[in-house]
Order: sequence, then structure tokens, then C-alpha cells
Amino acid sequence: MKPKIVITCAITGNITKPEQSPHLPITPEQIATSALEAAKEGASVAHIHVREPDTGRPSMRLELYRDVMERIRARHATLVINLTTGPGGRFVPSEADPSVAGPGTTLMLPEKRVEHIEALRPDICTLDLNTMNSGGQVVINTPANVRRMARVMRSARVKPEIELFDSGDIHLARDLVAEGELDGPGLYSIVTGVKYGFDSSPETMLYARNLLPAGAIWSGFGLGRMEFPMVAQSWLLGGHVRVGMEDNLYLSKGVLAPTNAALVAKARDILAQLGAEPASPIEARQMLGLA
Repeated sequence: MKPKIVITCAITGNITKPEQSPHLPITPEQIATSALEAAKEGASVAHIHVREPDTGRPSMRLELYRDVMERIRARHATLVINLTTGPGGRFVPSEADPSVAGPGTTLMLPEKRVEHIEALRPDICTLDLNTMNSGGQVVINTPANVRRMARVMRSARVKPEIELFDSGDIHLARDLVAEGELDGPGLYSIVTGVKYGFDSSPETMLYARNLLPAGAIWSGFGLGRMEFPMVAQSWLLGGHVRVGMEDNLYLSKGVLAPTNAALVAKARDILAQLGAEPASPIEARQMLGLA
């Protein structure tokens, strides 16, 4: 086992809704403050989505990402900033004609999904490889579009964290590494608990880990009530961990987490019982190949 473990805190995401919790960070100030509070409890990576401040709905506006990053950097020079590129890949077929996009569709040019990466150059950015059912909708990330996004990341010299939702995503990642589109062995995140993707179980996480390229750096996490069980599971299998309000709003059954920091503190305490110690941001940079 590794002597230190990297804890990522996913601050707000784009699926959880303000009406589900009054504690969900919405404005750039709230998102940045929440990330800094999480860092004090042991998080060394902050995974960032942004939202429209007046509605709380998901956003991809460059100025909001810039605002969040500047607020974090003004108070913390080494916290690893990981910006999402996930939004922009959702398709909702219209009822009248399934070949026509209906309300809720967010599909956009791959380059538009990464323009904030090119402009702001965070430490890390996510790169989703999933094409899958998501509720009654479909998420689409074609190999061609993934390649286009990966090339922008490479040009901006931003390290991609490859998001894996099912086994086919890992096979695609291996092909992209073999082609030279992604640097190997790579940095990966095993996402469990999304309906119709990897389920949150020891068997599934072990299976996914074993498909990764030799020498890969990876984290694993679960959604909802499986967030904390998967913290322990990922550590036991040699991975890093992730928690946060993007993935789960509760500290325990029926008890809303008051802050992201509270979720990180609980994960840190679970890991301490297993003999793991959180890596500092500087240590995390070395472990993730960012130093």
C-alpha cells in the first residue's frame, strides 16, 4: 500500500440540485471557499464545476471558472485544481423525432468544452470517455471527439484525468494511449454508482483496476450512499479517493453534509482507521506527476 493517499473533493458537480441541499456551493465565492475548507481537512485536489450564480444551474462560462481559480489561488498556492470538461455531451431525443435534439440536450463542439482549459491551464482536467444511457438520456463522447479534446489538453500542457464509467471506456483509453493521443500509463478515475455503468461493489472496482494499463495512477469513488464504502475499497485496492457534494450530499442516512469539508473529514477518518494518511497538495503534485 502507498504511505500517503490523495483525497479529491468534487465541490458541486452539475447533477445535484440546490433544492436538494441548502448547503450546495453555487457562486464562485462559495465554490472557492468550499474547496479551501476541504483542503484544510485533508483534500489535496479540488474538482471544479461552476454554476450560474442566480439560478444554481450548471454552467460552462469561462469567466466563472476564472473567478473560482483566482479566488483559490489568492489564498492557496499549491492546492491541485482539476477543472471538468464533462458538460456538453448530453443528448435528449425529442419525442416527435428522435433524430432531433430535444430540451435538455447540451451537445457542443469538443473545442468549446475545453476552451476554459486552454485559457486557464489548470493543473488537471477531466476527460470523459463514456457513451452511455444516463437516466432517460444519453451521454455521447465519441472517440473522434475525445481525440479532439485530448489534443487541446496536450497543447495547453494540462494533464487529463481520464473518467471511466464502464469497461469499454478503459479499452478506449488503452487504444488512445497506444495511438499516442494520451500519454501513458495515465491518470484515471473509476466512477461507480452511475446507473447503467460500473456498480459500486468490490468486485467491480477490482475488475476495473485490473483493466488499467500497468503503472496507471488511479482513484475510485462511489455515488450516493456508496461514497464512503468506496473510499475504503479504493484504498484497499491501491487507489486514491474522491468525495464531495457532486457525488453525495449526506454524511449519513438522512443527515445532510453541512460542508464539503465535513465529507472530506469523514473520509480522512475512515482512511486513518485503515492506516492511510492524506497527502498534502505538494505531495499530491509529486504523486500525480505534476511537480
